Amino acid sequence: MAVQTTPPYPASLPADSHSMEVADRILQEIATVGRRLEATDSKISDLTVASTSIRADIAGFRETVTDLDQRLTTVEDQVVALPNHEAELRSLRAKVIDLEDRSRRDNIRLFGIAECKEGSDNETFLKNLLPELTGLDFSPPLEFQRVHRIGPLHNVTSDKPRPIIAYFLRHEQVRQTISAAKSQGTFLSSGS
Repeated sequence: MAVQTTPPYPASLPADSHSMEVADRILQEIATVGRRLEATDSKISDLTVASTSIRADIAGFRETVTDLDQRLTTVEDQVVALPNHEAELRSLRAKVIDLEDRSRRDNIRLFGIAECKEGSDNETFLKNLLPELTGLDFSPPLEFQRVHRIGPLHNVTSDKPRPIIAYFLRHEQVRQTISAAKSQGTFLSSGS
């Protein structure tokens, strides 16, 4: 805002010195007020820019708060549903244990058989050994899904050989073998 600092009256008009001084002071005050108004305008512009920035920040905070509120709602819903999940988890654990038990029910572990006594064919070894140990004549003949030793081989001459696990093809043969073991108390082979 431009302020006129020259006297509004023509210089050719006579004026008394006191009036001139008053007019000059008034003009100086007007000029000072003009400068103050310009400074105020500058500050108002700065405040407007700052206010715009603050509004943008507040809008960002609102978005963040909205997002956090949605996340909190999701977490609260999950916490409310947690007892249902725990019950479902217990049920699933029970089913897994049952399935593991059922998958193992056709397994038999044999302990105390010297390492490498079975040679390269574990199945044939057990097909010959179990009738001898149990005194049973298996009909149909013994069949296995798999037979192997449990764990890594540490020492062939170890006095604590690894157990052999046999996964039978027929559950009835597992029951017969276990029944024979219970009635004998322990299996002892004449060759072991």
